[in-house]
Amino acid sequence: MSGKGLEPVRWRSGRLEVIDQTLLPLRLSYARLRTVDQVCSAIRTMRVRGAPLIGVVGGFGLVLSLKKIRTDDMVQARRQLRKYADLLIGTRPTGVNLRWAVERVFNASAKAEEVSSLSEILSKEAVAIFDGELEAARRIGKYGSAVLEDGDKVLTHCNAGALATVGYGTSLAVVRAAVEQRKRISVIATETRPLLQGSRLTAFELAHDKIPVKVIVDSAAAQMMARGVVDKVLVGADRILRTGHVTNKIGTLPIALSAKFYGVPFYVAAPVSTVDMVTDPSMVVIEERDQREVLYVAGRRVAPRNVEALNPAFDITPPELVTGIVTDRGVAGPPFVESLRSLSG
Repeated sequence: MSGKGLEPVRWRSGRLEVIDQTLLPLRLSYARLRTVDQVCSAIRTMRVRGAPLIGVVGGFGLVLSLKKIRTDDMVQARRQLRKYADLLIGTRPTGVNLRWAVERVFNASAKAEEVSSLSEILSKEAVAIFDGELEAARRIGKYGSAVLEDGDKVLTHCNAGALATVGYGTSLAVVRAAVEQRKRISVIATETRPLLQGSRLTAFELAHDKIPVKVIVDSAAAQMMARGVVDKVLVGADRILRTGHVTNKIGTLPIALSAKFYGVPFYVAAPVSTVDMVTDPSMVVIEERDQREVLYVAGRRVAPRNVEALNPAFDITPPELVTGIVTDRGVAGPPFVESLRSLSG
């Protein structure tokens, strides 16, 4: 359960239900995902989004893939399970939580002596990931609230709240925890083109929790900082490298650059499960999404018919622009190679 009752994902008696985030804020509705293929589709189409939430849903998706396994031979069963694990991981290659969670559930299959016991063992592991991510969100709020002062105006980008996790959030967990401490915090949310996660989701969550929020167009962020309106920038992350490089929703990098220029502290909030201690920055795959997301708005084309679009889903913010990284084990500061290693160990 997230703050104030929002439950982005529910697992009940082997049934997976998720809030369909493409319908927000006009309609709060759950989609029931019965098969691994439906889970893959939900992730690709961003009915489910947000790195921690995608990881949890991917873990449950692997449990649902057991419905397709028609063998009593454990070797064959694990071979088929591996195929579905790879299918799930391939739906969103940039974020690290999805691979982490799916691999964890897959590895749990090694504990099974018979195919008939796989469902119970994998379900137990997926639920443990769910519970762990919810507790991690609470701890992120606990550690991160210290970076916010009474009266702060916080600028955030995309959605890193309850809807991006199993509840409470990452960057919005910090905001929620500070508000629970009776600090007067208000939020400026970028609309976050092209799918408007800021105006549709972040504003929805904060309004739901009665936390003051105003929406701005993405390109107004620098002007807000130039006017001295922003006290802190606080964003989530889809992947954080051991070097402190932060992969997040496209548009994060220009906000970080503006924050550095105007002397505004730039914080990132994410669980340790989002930290990738292995990959080199040059090896991060930036997902290129369907260009129609840019060329169309609400189903209507807004660009000339003979024009194409580029639609990278993420950008990478270098560690030189990051003030601190709030995790569920504490706040990491520069040099990040040392601090993240300490927290991740």
